[in-house]
Amino acid sequence: MTAPLIMVAPNGARRGKADHARLPITLDEMLAEASACRAAGADALHLHVRNADGTHSLDAGRYREALDELARAVPDMAVQITTEAAGVYSPAEQYACLDALRPPWASVSLREIARDPDLAPRLYALAADQGIRLQHIAYDRADLELLARSRAAGIIRAEQDEVICVLGAYAPPRAGRPEDLDALAPALVGLRLGLCAFGAQEQDCLLDGARAGAEILRVGFENNLLSPDGTPWPDNAAAVASLGHHLERKAA
Repeated sequence: MTAPLIMVAPNGARRGKADHARLPITLDEMLAEASACRAAGADALHLHVRNADGTHSLDAGRYREALDELARAVPDMAVQITTEAAGVYSPAEQYACLDALRPPWASVSLREIARDPDLAPRLYALAADQGIRLQHIAYDRADLELLARSRAAGIIRAEQDEVICVLGAYAPPRAGRPEDLDALAPALVGLRLGLCAFGAQEQDCLLDGARAGAEILRVGFENNLLSPDGTPWPDNAAAVASLGHHLERKAA
């Protein structure tokens, strides 16, 4: 069995320094964190950029600068941008970000894009035409059912088969549990699975996901700040290194 790819999500859209002093906000902090996480074993980076005031941003200029600097700092690390609305951006603004950047890889929330049924087909067509690798974000079984309907209707192409399932939730706070994946399993047939999880059972969820055939395991402060014993991780790199260590032990 091919070893799953480890992706780090160092900051997300919502958390800040008040949540953890080592959560990266500025570009310089993100570059340092990416380098440390790559050295710790992360294969890929899930990138969020922030405005000058630290809030979530889909600004194409900020993204371009970050992507250029990351290519220099960690040239062998894959980078995936997010198009997450986070309660701030409209589907049209999400589309505009993707269209302006046309990145190699992007994550897209199924439910967020579905807010504009006329625009959704254009977004998935843009990705297909421009060779943008999409990872669909699914927060629950309803999102996976939406994905199935969209694929059956030809809105989402057959080859756009990559999904990341989010176990647990940020608000209201709900920790993910390994058994949460079991309820989603019937809707995952024929899809390439990625996984992330909120809460201190993050690592257990990801290791169970690896056993279930997940190709991408996403770890980091976007979803969770706590080690399995409930104490805070010192930084994202520590979470990456621990996951990699346990994956090696499971494979042995």
